[in-house]
Amino acid sequence: MIVRLHSIQRVIICSLVFACLAGCSGKSDSPLFLESKRKSGEAEAPVKDVPADLLSTQKAFSAVASKVTPCVVNISTIGKKKIIQPFFEMNPFFEDFFGAPQTRRDKSLGSGFIISKDGYIVTNDHVVRDSESVRVKLSNDKVYDAKVIGGDQKTDIAVIKINASDLPVAVLGNSEKLEVGQWAIAIGNPFGLERSMTVGVVSATGRSNMGIETYENFIQTDASINPGNSGGPLLNIYGEVIGINTAIVAAGQGIGFAIPISMAKPIFTQLLQKGTVSRGYMGVTIQPVTEELARSFGLKQSRGALVNDVLKGGPAEKAGIHQGDVIMTFNGSEVKDPAQLQRLVAEQGVGKIAKVTIFRDGKSLELGMTLASADSAPRQRRESVGDNEQQGQSDPLGLAVENAKEGVVVVDISRGSVAAEAGIRRGDIIVSVNRKKISNSSEYQRVIQQTGRGGNVIILARRGDATLYFALRIK
Repeated sequence: MIVRLHSIQRVIICSLVFACLAGCSGKSDSPLFLESKRKSGEAEAPVKDVPADLLSTQKAFSAVASKVTPCVVNISTIGKKKIIQPFFEMNPFFEDFFGAPQTRRDKSLGSGFIISKDGYIVTNDHVVRDSESVRVKLSNDKVYDAKVIGGDQKTDIAVIKINASDLPVAVLGNSEKLEVGQWAIAIGNPFGLERSMTVGVVSATGRSNMGIETYENFIQTDASINPGNSGGPLLNIYGEVIGINTAIVAAGQGIGFAIPISMAKPIFTQLLQKGTVSRGYMGVTIQPVTEELARSFGLKQSRGALVNDVLKGGPAEKAGIHQGDVIMTFNGSEVKDPAQLQRLVAEQGVGKIAKVTIFRDGKSLELGMTLASADSAPRQRRESVGDNEQQGQSDPLGLAVENAKEGVVVVDISRGSVAAEAGIRRGDIIVSVNRKKISNSSEYQRVIQQTGRGGNVIILARRGDATLYFALRIK
């Protein structure tokens, strides 16, 4: 709404305006703001003596940003996702009446870094997986269509390619020598905010059993990583790539994970060469060494990987590895747990000779084997229960067993028994006790009775396709 002013109001307002202008024309003794002498001003900076090491650190971060940012790219993808109809999805006549399932176009953002002048880029597999189109935006705002060369879901690494030349290339560092407390710098596109840089430290190394990927050996950092950072580089103070930013803990702040570059290099090298990844294979199934199992096997520490099954015809059987051996080292690297051994074997590659140190009957032995391809690993299927002959009674371990085709099958477990506490379940097939093969329930009961109260029992049981050791003490 427009309001008209009366003439007297106009006179008053004009007088006030002239008075203000007259006041502004005079010189003021106090400036409107203070400008630093560092910018040709008159005022001193609030802090004159900034520590030299702080200034050098700041310059180092700025140098990393200016040198590496051109190597970091913004990746946007478009894919299709099926729209689930919750009430009709399982109806076999749904498509007859309503047609094919509807899909929606799904957009996502991520990051990556250039590893060759002709346009090869490394990113996370989950950034480009199932995408219909992939577009890459460089730091100079040029946009290219990209082709997925290959991806590995087990490590979440992928390689894509754009048709370009003379591109800035990232320099790969060495993540094997990382130490907790070293600077960590993340560059990427969090929430689509291009070329963002965050700084923190290496919080931990060798993080595994996180449930994120099949093969895990993450660098943990408190450098801020957010959605959109996935696939971008984690850098050291020299601007070298030490990791690929991959995941965050959604419930916390300052907990991000990156794939070590030394682990990633063999993966994306294979993707560059053939578009797929081949991994080494030993031909064993393994389980963790608990404190109870360590004591039972005579180990001083609960470390290594306990072999609970050796597959026929595999590299391990040919090398002389037995069921019950504990693998302590692989090619000179100490084996902490099964996850680490799986990773070491996978990284070794197909056809490579590996040296393995095992612990057997209180002695250490060194064996050599030639690793096969994991793609050739047999998928064994075993019958869980055979023909039952007789019903067993609950024994000192709290188990009731019956005869099976191979050993004895657990048909009942007493609540609160040592067997229940150890994790034995109904349907488990006990094939050996204290390393003695069990053919029937009579042999099983005889070994248990010979052990006696207070004695230690090592049970080897089959559960589906898995074989597990259990350490128990008879009460």
